[in-house]
Amino acid sequence: MSGRRAAPTAVAHGTRLTAAPPRPAPPPEPTLPGGSADPSGMARGGVANLAGAALAAVAGVGVTWLVARGLGPAAAGSFFAATSAFVLVGGVARLGTTTALVYWPARLRAQGRPELIGPCLRSGLVPVAVLGLLLGVAVWLSAGHFVPEYAAPLTMLALFLPVAALSEALLAATRGYRMMRPTVLLEKIMRPATQLLCVGSLAVLALSDIISPPSTWALAWVLPYVPGAAIAGFLVWRRWHHEPTLTRGDRLAARIEGRTVGSAFWRYTAPRALANAAQTALQRVDVLMVAGLAGLAPAAAYAVAGRFVVLGQLANGSIAQVVQPRLAETLSVGDREGALRLYQTATAWLVMISWPLHLVVACYADLYLGLFGASYTAAAPAVRVLAAAMLISTGCGMVDMVLSMAGRTTWNLMNVLLALITMVAIDLVAIPRLGVVGAAIGLAAAVAVNNLLPLAQLATSLRLHPFGSGTRTAMALAAGSFGVLPWLVRLVVPSQPLGAGAALVLAAGVYFGGLRRFQDRLGLPALLAAARPGRRNNAKAAPQG
Repeated sequence: MSGRRAAPTAVAHGTRLTAAPPRPAPPPEPTLPGGSADPSGMARGGVANLAGAALAAVAGVGVTWLVARGLGPAAAGSFFAATSAFVLVGGVARLGTTTALVYWPARLRAQGRPELIGPCLRSGLVPVAVLGLLLGVAVWLSAGHFVPEYAAPLTMLALFLPVAALSEALLAATRGYRMMRPTVLLEKIMRPATQLLCVGSLAVLALSDIISPPSTWALAWVLPYVPGAAIAGFLVWRRWHHEPTLTRGDRLAARIEGRTVGSAFWRYTAPRALANAAQTALQRVDVLMVAGLAGLAPAAAYAVAGRFVVLGQLANGSIAQVVQPRLAETLSVGDREGALRLYQTATAWLVMISWPLHLVVACYADLYLGLFGASYTAAAPAVRVLAAAMLISTGCGMVDMVLSMAGRTTWNLMNVLLALITMVAIDLVAIPRLGVVGAAIGLAAAVAVNNLLPLAQLATSLRLHPFGSGTRTAMALAAGSFGVLPWLVRLVVPSQPLGAGAALVLAAGVYFGGLRRFQDRLGLPALLAAARPGRRNNAKAAPQG
């Protein structure tokens, strides 16, 4: 490739990299009208991501169902506690780089500095690999002393900890390059499907009275991380080597700039590293606390009760992964109106997808839990508490991600830590008395803190909020269709599952009719056009008011 000269100096101001002297910007990438802030461009990646999230959700529920049915409550609790600990430690190993590896490549490309992306990637990926290896060894050596109840599956998972941490970080780097397909294909299709296949093979053996220990099930669950990490690493390496090269005379200046970028990278990431670990703890530590304070069988019941929460988070993550680089670019050039449009449109889509699920699960919690076995139906009150918390969470949109993309990582850190402290404090008191319901109350309180506080911060500091006309319309449609109507039908036809089936058919008809009526306000033309390959260039979305 022909070389492109780098500016001789660069100075980091906070998390802003300012280059001097100025130089011509590279040719812009082809975009739809409206650039990064155009929701129609966001829709193209969003449709693929949401389709992948739907497949991952089905596979995730399938794995949970197979484990719950194939192992029984106590052994299933051992599996769920071990995988929760694995994900928690993996979140620590990633050091918050999954946000920074999207933020910095997108920012450097928007500022015309692609030759600095290489030093940025080295700054993020090398520490993740090293820390993942060290934590994996530490968990492998210490699990038997600290958590003997589920030490066997956890030590098996510990061997794959560096691979899993690198896999997440490498996929984040691909999204920083606006490559959404690897995340969809590897994280949302290949890995969940392979996990389902591997765990399903053990379930078939269990039907033949060949019972495998939880450690074997853990191995079947974690093995699919390996090919995903290898493919993601190759894609990042290939894209990295397609960046502009420098002449020999510019390499010394580039090294100085690279060190400056690395310093700025970690000033941005350091608060996010702790925040990311705390965020992962919010999602997983409650299962470990139930296992420690109430036992493995209640831990299995709580994990099954909260499985639908993961489904909603997949939709949130799918939309956030598309919005992240566009939002970083929009905020980096001071386009507040564009950022507001992206945030509100994304929140409307999230509510439109997630609220029906949470409302239905809340209304028919006993039927939902009965799918996993009669021993889990006692956790129905916990399901309803968690569903209410998820309505709040999805109603605020990806508020913590917006705060991070605006560079307020320290605020995000304080919010997540406060939410985690709230949850742990409530769990310590409530779990011994209320069991899984106490854990659900603790998580619900933490969700409220972790969403309402940053929502207020965004509104006061950046004048950003998610409640555009599309968001309000999506909330009203979902609440009326999947909240009020099933409740009324249940009064008339109390028998189940006949009444539930009738209610869902009626609710779906009313809901889709409402979506069609208000499609422009919800930005649906962009999603629908993006789903038709022949008409992607014509995608348009009405901005929210």
